[in-house]
Amino acid sequence: YMPGGTVVVLGKTGRNVAAGMSGGIAYVYGEDGQFAKRCNTAMVALDKVLAKEEQEASVPRPLWHKDEAVKDLLKKLIEQHHSWTGSLRARDILDERYAQGELSTEEYLERLEQLS
Repeated sequence: YMPGGTVVVLGKTGRNVAAGMSGGIAYVYGEDGQFAKRCNTAMVALDKVLAKEEQEASVPRPLWHKDEAVKDLLKKLIEQHHSWTGSLRARDILDERYAQGELSTEEYLERLEQLS
C-alpha cells in the first residue's frame, strides 16, 4: 500500500508490484528487463527514465517530479541511500549511472496534468 511519496527500488521485485499503489512515484531498477511483466498496471503507468535533455524537450516543467530532472533526482536519492547505509548495490548502480523505470499512479499523473 503506497498512498504517496517517493520510493526507489534497487533490488529485485516480486510479482504484483504496485497493487494498492494509490499515490506517489516509484523508481524501479529493472536490471533483468522483466519488471513490466511483474508490475500490476491497474493503477499505475510505466515510463522510461529520460535523459535530462529528452525530459526538457518532451515533458512540460510543471509535470517534473519535485521540479527536478528524473535522472538528477534519482542520482541524488541513490547517493543519499549509499551515504546513509554504505550500500554496495547503490554504489554499483551509481557507477553504472543507470536507472530503468518510473512508476506513477494514474491519479498522480492526472493531478500533474491539471497543473500544466
